[in-house]
Amino acid sequence: MKTRLSDDQVSRYRDDGFLKIDGFLDAEELCNWRSIIDGAVNTRNERIPGFNDGGKLGDDYYDKVFKQRVNLWRTDDAVKGLVLNEEIGRMGATLEDLSAVRLWHDQALYKGPWANPTSWHIDDPYWSFFSRNATTIWVALDDTTMQNGALYFLPGAYKQATFDNVPIGQNVGALFDVYEDWRQIEPVCVEMKAGDASFHNGLTPHAAGPNMTPGSRRAFAIIFMPDGETFNGQRNVLPKTLIESLSPGDVLNNDDFNPVVFPAKH
Repeated sequence: MKTRLSDDQVSRYRDDGFLKIDGFLDAEELCNWRSIIDGAVNTRNERIPGFNDGGKLGDDYYDKVFKQRVNLWRTDDAVKGLVLNEEIGRMGATLEDLSAVRLWHDQALYKGPWANPTSWHIDDPYWSFFSRNATTIWVALDDTTMQNGALYFLPGAYKQATFDNVPIGQNVGALFDVYEDWRQIEPVCVEMKAGDASFHNGLTPHAAGPNMTPGSRRAFAIIFMPDGETFNGQRNVLPKTLIESLSPGDVLNNDDFNPVVFPAKH
């Protein structure tokens, strides 16, 4: 894995709120990640462990955006080995200038043939904590193009973002009704080869196009949150038993569910 970041890469990430990393995985690593993640996805019916949702959100539009499987690390030991890699955690901590990061969750995002576009949105407002320094690594398991669902980002906009947001729905541009100043920002389309990756801040507005091909666009994401974040009252992906033990303001430091990834405990 290409886990070393240059000063220029860190600077570009902090300016833009996103960063593409060419050749993050070599050919052998890519083959291994594909095999592991495909295996975990294909043996999981639930979208989120314990939610008993049959793999569907229940929104017909959203369910045709992508096949989503969350927290595969909790149901597959091989995925756990990928997700809790200290060097990937170090990358997230370096980009956000943090001394320690915890795992928030992972997710496979498989955009199938003829899938709907992913509308413009911000990630962090959906989550169970509000932070300006969470980050996501998004790993392309297939070539990702304008034709099959490449990511788009609004450079620099994360600096002005609040925690206001919109659902991922049929109105692709609904976010711009909330953040009208962003209407004039030219988006950047980040096409990737299989094995490339990108990082984006939890407040970076982003979207993905539709899949206009008969093939799949497979991707896998790992989300890191700063150590010490506190519960904001939203369930998001947290299991019912953990939710019942939390009150707003409690620190999200459950090592079984949100383990420290960097620095790893040895």
